Amino acid sequence: MKLFDLTGRTALVTGGNRGLGRGMAEAMLEAGATVTILGQSPSVFSAAQELSQTAGRQTEAVQANLADRAQLQQAFAACLEKMGTVDILIVSHGIQRRAPAENFPIEDWDLVLEVNLTSMFLLNQLAGRVMLAKGKGKIINIASLLSFSGGITVPAYAAAKGGVAQLTKALSNEWAGRGVNVNAITPGYMATEMNTALIADPERSKAISARIPAQRWGEPADMKGAAIFLASDASNYVNGAVIPVDGGWLGR
Repeated sequence: MKLFDLTGRTALVTGGNRGLGRGMAEAMLEAGATVTILGQSPSVFSAAQELSQTAGRQTEAVQANLADRAQLQQAFAACLEKMGTVDILIVSHGIQRRAPAENFPIEDWDLVLEVNLTSMFLLNQLAGRVMLAKGKGKIINIASLLSFSGGITVPAYAAAKGGVAQLTKALSNEWAGRGVNVNAITPGYMATEMNTALIADPERSKAISARIPAQRWGEPADMKGAAIFLASDASNYVNGAVIPVDGGWLGR
């Protein structure tokens, strides 16, 4: 359907070199968009090559440390130069640090908040300026089940992801009437590199799996449908939503 057609649109996907970001970058390409991926690892370049080969058209890549605000600004400018404009922004990068709350290092707290929340705000702001100037755009922030619950031994991650949900709503309140849709996707427990520690913990893994009505952990491909929906004209009247893609975990 044309409602879901992204042909002619440009999409910037952070964290698009692996995991959920990679899955959503693939989704943008499959729906017809031109894609640039932005990430910290040099693997963004090989990932872009692989995506280009699969899609049959060029995917661009920019490498930057998104914990460094100056680098983030420069990287966004480089992406914009490659794309010409930005129609779709998917903010999917993130890091995890684990420790009991009473011993959680403040250095880890600062880093997780910078990478998982502050850099998201800055990217939303930079892309938002471009989108507001032309009166149209789609921003998709990646939240977490810990936007709703507190998790265990991940206080910084939980605080940041709670902030992502509220940031999404706050920006939507200001920008929805000016043509820019700001929404979030809440992935459930996904079988990705970030959750290696959980998957390797027999007790936690068993407890999590028992609560998922879909009876399996999610995969990056499970994010594609929601991403295309929120990036397309099908979601033009969807604003400030935080949409779970979690196999039913939150409803259990």
